[in-house]
Amino acid sequence: MCVGRFKTHSKQYGDQIDAARKDLKKNTGTLSEDQRKDTHCNIQNLDLLKSEADVLAGQAIPTAYDNLYAKLDVIQQWPAEHKAIQQQLASGAYHTRRWGDVKDIGFREIEPNQQDDIKRGADAVDEMKRLGLMPPEVEDKAIQEYVRSVGARIASHSDLKVPLHITVLQSREINAFALPGGYLFIERGLLEAADDESELAGVIAHEISHDTARHSKKLMKRSTIASIFYQAAQIAAVVLTGGVASIGLYYALQYGFYGLGLVLNLKLLGVSRDYELEADQLGVQYAWNAGYDPSGFIRFFDKMATKKGYVNGVSWFRTHPPFYQRMVATQREITFLEAKPDAIVQTSAFDQMKKELAPVTAKAEQEEAGKPSLLLTKEEGCAPPNKIEYKPDQPIEELCTTPLRTGQPADAEARPK
Repeated sequence: MCVGRFKTHSKQYGDQIDAARKDLKKNTGTLSEDQRKDTHCNIQNLDLLKSEADVLAGQAIPTAYDNLYAKLDVIQQWPAEHKAIQQQLASGAYHTRRWGDVKDIGFREIEPNQQDDIKRGADAVDEMKRLGLMPPEVEDKAIQEYVRSVGARIASHSDLKVPLHITVLQSREINAFALPGGYLFIERGLLEAADDESELAGVIAHEISHDTARHSKKLMKRSTIASIFYQAAQIAAVVLTGGVASIGLYYALQYGFYGLGLVLNLKLLGVSRDYELEADQLGVQYAWNAGYDPSGFIRFFDKMATKKGYVNGVSWFRTHPPFYQRMVATQREITFLEAKPDAIVQTSAFDQMKKELAPVTAKAEQEEAGKPSLLLTKEEGCAPPNKIEYKPDQPIEELCTTPLRTGQPADAEARPK
């Protein structure tokens, strides 16, 4: 019923858009400039509201409940899972698991010909910048150098055979993504969300794993959507928390995808759940091999299933394993790794990065306030739409339990205005 409510709202917004456009066409010759502007603003805001309803019904609400149910499954199934792990440890069977040769990291081959992806990745970066799909870089040199130093440490203890290029992007999204050939991008929001260096290291290791396993190349073979959206769709398929296909900062409307009529669905790409599970397993191995506490990845993951994670990073489409299912698989792999008493959790360099980040974030938030989307906003100076059904930082599942607001008519849910 909850999803159906927002599907109904989307249809109603669509009907209102059609009616407004018909009136605009009919009366275009007699409208004053103020009347025309009001009509343009109304259509623009209805487009935004329809996009919100579409992504809530199609992605956010189903994902939120998938994760809640998955957590219950984990609680029920963990005793048996834990017993099976202990049996594998006792028998030594864990050595024969896929990629169980962790003492040979750097000398083994996960996927051949990684070097063939370098040009493809460089071209993808150039294309995204040309299309305006790449957020600008964070200009603080110290932050960029710190993140690159963490990445370099992990890369040197991984199976990556190509040079690593890491860039921190100026975006609130709690997100990181990999392009082919060693091109990794960390968004500012992820640095804000991380509480220690091991969490950041876990994310970077995960993204490096996408490149060592050449997931982007495999996706490219299966992609059938229009080329103008391809690079963005590819990113959405291999990110940690969803990126441009998420409902991040105002549902990623700043990137213009919903205004262009495209809500990305990974089913179009034939994406396998195995890709994320593979990157999870390899990622904790690389973080561990680099001397980090591999549980940092799980701790960060858990935050992605919280209120904060839903708002800025909810994009685990239903073709992906739920958070808690992935957390169990990751914990299993960590259990099989030799414990390191001196594993790195926190560093002074991380603390210094956080201090550098605070003014960068404050300045960016001040500049972003009220800033329109270049692709979505065709009429400047419009008051923003009144998104009565969703507030930033509100847990998605609350949308299905929130009572009608005081002063609304009984049938207000059927009229999303």
